[in-house]
Amino acid sequence: MQKIIEETNAITWFEIPVTDMNRAVKFYETILDIKMDVKFMEETNEEVSFFPFTGAEIRATSGRVSGVLVRNNRTEPSGKGITVYLNANPSIQEVIAKVEPAGGKIILAKTKIQAGCVAMIFDTEGNRVGLFANA
Repeated sequence: MQKIIEETNAITWFEIPVTDMNRAVKFYETILDIKMDVKFMEETNEEVSFFPFTGAEIRATSGRVSGVLVRNNRTEPSGKGITVYLNANPSIQEVIAKVEPAGGKIILAKTKIQAGCVAMIFDTEGNRVGLFANA
């Protein structure tokens, strides 16, 4: 286990629960200036929308991290618990400026930390989500 963590990232995948997939996709596409496609996964009986990633596949040993918005009957949006930080490079301020017009809420404005800058938001579903940028 230690060898994998030294060679890659400890986090390989994340899921952000949603109740309204179309609303959530529109929110994240707007604030991050990305394109997401909604798919129904018959194997798990859930609706997902993937965040963009490079490479043909995501594996624990690849060092790549990605995730999905997910709508199912096992999870629900929450402002409590683990926080996922999304990449807001090259300008965290540009991302923050889009949050409230897109229906979200800023709960921690741009804050400088040793490694760069962070902010914290609530998305349209009520999830607390972090933003991170190098500057």
